[in-house]
Amino acid sequence: MPSSDEYKRQVMHDLAKGDKESADDIIPDDSVENYQNFDDFAQRSSKEERRQLFGKSFHPDRIPSSQMEPELQKAIAQIKPNERNDVAKEFFSQLKKRGLHDRDLERQLGLTTHNPGHMTADDVSKLAAFTYHNHPDIFQEVLADQPAMMKFLSNPMVGAALGAIAAKWFGGHK
Repeated sequence: MPSSDEYKRQVMHDLAKGDKESADDIIPDDSVENYQNFDDFAQRSSKEERRQLFGKSFHPDRIPSSQMEPELQKAIAQIKPNERNDVAKEFFSQLKKRGLHDRDLERQLGLTTHNPGHMTADDVSKLAAFTYHNHPDIFQEVLADQPAMMKFLSNPMVGAALGAIAAKWFGGHK
């Protein structure tokens, strides 16, 4: 895994050369004009569009834990409680398919409860961080299904991972 500084250097080098990733093959040009902003994209795009776009542009191995965990905490604290519950339910649902049960995760992660409706933002952050580190494919799946927290991720390294989405919006609104 490249270090954060190495990754930043590579991104800057690629940008200086004009290299860019394109999401054109995921979201057709004629549909981009229909998305006005992230909220609009999150509400009206299909789960498959989001899954493909996040899968192509979001690479957990390039974002160090020291940068991602505080971002997750901040983002999860800012989303609405009902959205936070949905995110927790989805994490538990996906992890259960891998044989990880909510009560076991409650004990292992030191959560205050295994009930998503009663979880604190800190509990959901711990669950998200665990999933990010140990099951990045599930993390991406949950982001595609519950994209609410994405708009609150503000770290430049995390934001760079979503560049394809932004490039698609701005590219269609010249």
